Amino acid sequence: MLDKINLKEKLDAERGKCNEEVLLQQVNQLLSKPTFREEIDERISENSNFKLPNNFQFDLLETSKIYHISQIEKICINYRLRFLDAKFFKGDIPQEAYSTIKDLENKHHIKVDNFKIIAPAKLFKLENADDPILLASMGNDYYYFIHKWGNDMNPFRKLLMWPIKTFENFMVTLFAVSLLATFLVPSGLLSENNTTEKLMLFMFMIKWMGTIALYYGFAKGKNFSSAIWQSKYFNA
Repeated sequence: MLDKINLKEKLDAERGKCNEEVLLQQVNQLLSKPTFREEIDERISENSNFKLPNNFQFDLLETSKIYHISQIEKICINYRLRFLDAKFFKGDIPQEAYSTIKDLENKHHIKVDNFKIIAPAKLFKLENADDPILLASMGNDYYYFIHKWGNDMNPFRKLLMWPIKTFENFMVTLFAVSLLATFLVPSGLLSENNTTEKLMLFMFMIKWMGTIALYYGFAKGKNFSSAIWQSKYFNA
């Protein structure tokens, strides 16, 4: 009868053919070398203020992935988003984004750096004072799209954020809501003169609603979207 084969013994015998010193040296190099993901995370955590823009090869760039700061600003203001250094992002960056970065580096023969992210304020680790998009700086206020993840944004977000987009939008909304509230109040409660009554009610409504809105805004430390799209502070 033939003896049964012990796979562990066979494996040990195969390993015995290797030089143990060389083997340990190779394993040590492997363990001490950071993975690509760790390397990118380290670059993200560094301050981008002292970093140069990425030197992409022009002929290899896709025009559809290039965005100017003015376009980014408009989207951030319309949907009340932040455009900040990736080091402030507290969510998880998906593996697909790291793979895209690696492909870009292999294609352009550079180390991609100076990352920015577009996302709602709640996804950033903001200092005291739903759909992330990862971009890399190209210099001269141009940015190159790398990856987008998460769910699509609520289609009503732009409409819901319109009143706090700018001070002018806030005043128009305040005027319209006060006017609507005035006409919802039954006539004849304060005066027999309907025109005088409506005017008095309107003045009361706009003052009352304006006071509540301003108090809430100051109490929460909020500001208009046009003023905070690049702010790294949560109370803004």
